[in-house]
Amino acid sequence: MTGGSSPVDARDFDLRGLLRADDWIVCGQAAAEPLTLTRRLLADDGAALPSTVFLGTTLSASFDGPVPPGMRFVSYGAMARTCGLADRGLLEVLPERYALLAGLFAEGTLRADVVLLQVAPGGAHRPPSLGLANDYTLAAARRARVVIAEVNPAVPWTHGAALPADLRVDHWVAADGPPVELAPARSGPVEQAIARHVAAAIPDGATLQTGIGSLPDAALAELGGHRDLGIHSGVLGDAGARLVRAGVANNSRKGIDAGISVTNTVIGSAELYRWVDDNRAVEVRPACYTHAVEVMARLHRLCAINGALEVDLSGQVNCEAIGGRQRGGVGGLLDFARAARQSPGGRAITVLPATADGGRRSRIVLDLAGNPATIGRADVDLVVTEFGAADLRHATLDQRAERLIAIAAPAFRETLDRGWRASTGGRRSWH
Repeated sequence: MTGGSSPVDARDFDLRGLLRADDWIVCGQAAAEPLTLTRRLLADDGAALPSTVFLGTTLSASFDGPVPPGMRFVSYGAMARTCGLADRGLLEVLPERYALLAGLFAEGTLRADVVLLQVAPGGAHRPPSLGLANDYTLAAARRARVVIAEVNPAVPWTHGAALPADLRVDHWVAADGPPVELAPARSGPVEQAIARHVAAAIPDGATLQTGIGSLPDAALAELGGHRDLGIHSGVLGDAGARLVRAGVANNSRKGIDAGISVTNTVIGSAELYRWVDDNRAVEVRPACYTHAVEVMARLHRLCAINGALEVDLSGQVNCEAIGGRQRGGVGGLLDFARAARQSPGGRAITVLPATADGGRRSRIVLDLAGNPATIGRADVDLVVTEFGAADLRHATLDQRAERLIAIAAPAFRETLDRGWRASTGGRRSWH
């Protein structure tokens, strides 16, 4: 580690003795969750002290079971398995842009008393690395009373994410298992149809940003025939890495960071983690760079591909909640959408199946009915379902409604048309 220190065995580590009542405990997220520490946090009787745990995207089952009395959770959304905490009434959502979280911790607006990190071990000539995520936890650690780093030799050492020399780490703990892995997302006919429409909208030489899940993965898998693609994303997964390894995404025409795939987090398989380990062609950079609109707007043909829960006929995009149930978050969606529209030749592409609940509910809706508008109608661009793509740029409200109804599931088109005509005084109908 630093100064010749070695990580202690987790069985000998007294996490309980470090906690105080009403602490804010900030945990690494996604594949960077320090599993040994978070499991101890949930199992340790000392965690029964009243506390607040700040989580991000959670892929593990660490928080699925019973939680100590007095423990509450805060997150910037209900992503992946944090949905379960939301459904149990244990999660309070902070509807904030992901890019701003580090600054909120740095200035003390968000508290950080205890920070739990996961790191790749360093060596004689380099410090440990944050490895799989370069997120807000570093800013939180700078203000924390206690910083605990879980050292995991199975975590890749990634460029751009080395621990700063001036960061104080109070305790080093040995991981008792590998980091979180994410199995390949399954795609069926709906995802594959959406992917074909997305691929048709992406030109050679585009720079790609995607989230995680079956729709982004299917879209990336459809790009094998493209040339000179680039990667600048909040997430790099196996699907994106395959494009790089195949030479399809060579990062030669990005405009900045030539030859380098830039990401904020790495999420995927053990094979992916081995590939990014000490790979100078991949950099895991902080959100102040990866999510900065002024940086992304310089990228050549930035194509941002992100999922949604529903889109209304005016073009408002809901990525957060349905009927009061939290199912997502703001994250980087708004930043990526705006940057893609500013990028020369860029596109902000919203992808979603046309229906939900086994085909009983349309995801193209007349209005959001009180659900949040994550992306406002002034920032929307291309909306894609399995039935086609609706280009909403520079379109009037009536044109938007017509184009969106055309890509809704056929069973809902007439109802949407009647609803739109009723809401606008019947001035226009869909054909």
